[in-house]
Parts: sequence; C-alpha cells; structure tokens
Amino acid sequence: MSGRLRHLTGRHLAWLGLALHRLGVSANAVTFAGFALTLLAALFIAQGRLQAGGLLLLISLPLDALDGAVARAAQRDSRFGSVLDSTLDRYADAAMFAALVYYFASLGQMDHLAPALLAMAGSYGVSYVRARAGEAGIALREGIFTRLERVLVLLLALLIPALLLPGLWLLALGSNLTALQRLWLVYRREP
Repeated sequence: MSGRLRHLTGRHLAWLGLALHRLGVSANAVTFAGFALTLLAALFIAQGRLQAGGLLLLISLPLDALDGAVARAAQRDSRFGSVLDSTLDRYADAAMFAALVYYFASLGQMDHLAPALLAMAGSYGVSYVRARAGEAGIALREGIFTRLERVLVLLLALLIPALLLPGLWLLALGSNLTALQRLWLVYRREP
C-alpha cells in the first residue's frame, strides 16, 4: 500500500485488525480470503463478466492491507506471513492477467493479448527487482506504479469496459517503467 494511503487508513486498519484478531481470525486466513476472492474475480473475467470481476477485485482490496493489521494486532508479524502474502499476490496477479488473456483469446482479439502479457511481465518485473534488491540489502518501496496503482488501474479498466484496452496499455507501460526505475535506483544506491 502506498505511504499516503497507509497514513490515511492506518487507524481504521489497526482497529479492524484488532477486531478480527479478537474474533480469532488469523492474518494468514485474511491473506487466503483475499486470494480466494481474487481467484473468483479472475474466473468471472475469463467468462467475460468484467464488471463482476472488477467488483470482486474491489471487495478483495481491503483484505490485502488487513492481513498485516491482523498480524500486528496479534503481535505475530512473521517472515512466513510476509512471504506468503507476497507469493499469493504474485499468483493473484497471474490469475488476473491469465483471465484477461483467456477472455481476449476466446473473442479472437489477439491484438489485445500484447498489452495484457506486457502488463503481467512488468508486474513481475517490479516485484522481482524489489525482492532481489532486498536480498542485496537495498530497501525499495518507491516507484511510479506500485502494486496499489496497478490494481487500481486494472480495477477501473474492468469496471469501465471502454477503458480496458487503454488501461492495459497503461499498466504495461507503467509497470515496466517502474521495474526499470527500481533497477536504476538499485544502481544508484550501490556503494
């Protein structure tokens, strides 16, 4: 979640995280619930029900931030939970883009495959550069197109079908530029 949004929603998330913890809900359960909703959204998208998929994606968004709040409330902020969350985020990204590729292919719109595949590649590039930089001891959070921005653009593109193709091209461009931006930042921060 971007820093500004985290600042705006921090107290509400902390309160919800504490409430869920007191109800016995684990952070990992919240992570899996968000992932399941995203998979369901992908299924709807693959069937051509783009707006229904977009609504499910919208419902899943708070869960992506809430799992961390539950972990902090339980004082169980674990490395496993963090890796699980990041891993399922990558699978969720793959499911969404694969659903779009399937949808376009089923309509015979092969010219729409390129932006979807480029957006998926860029999405993985952004995450990969951050992970490798982290292993090298360089913390990277910045970027012009973080996961939050990517999901919001995809969400709008799904909810407003006229924006689908331009949104995918924006995702393709923005995510790949962000991967390159982060790579440049790693280069600049190297001693």
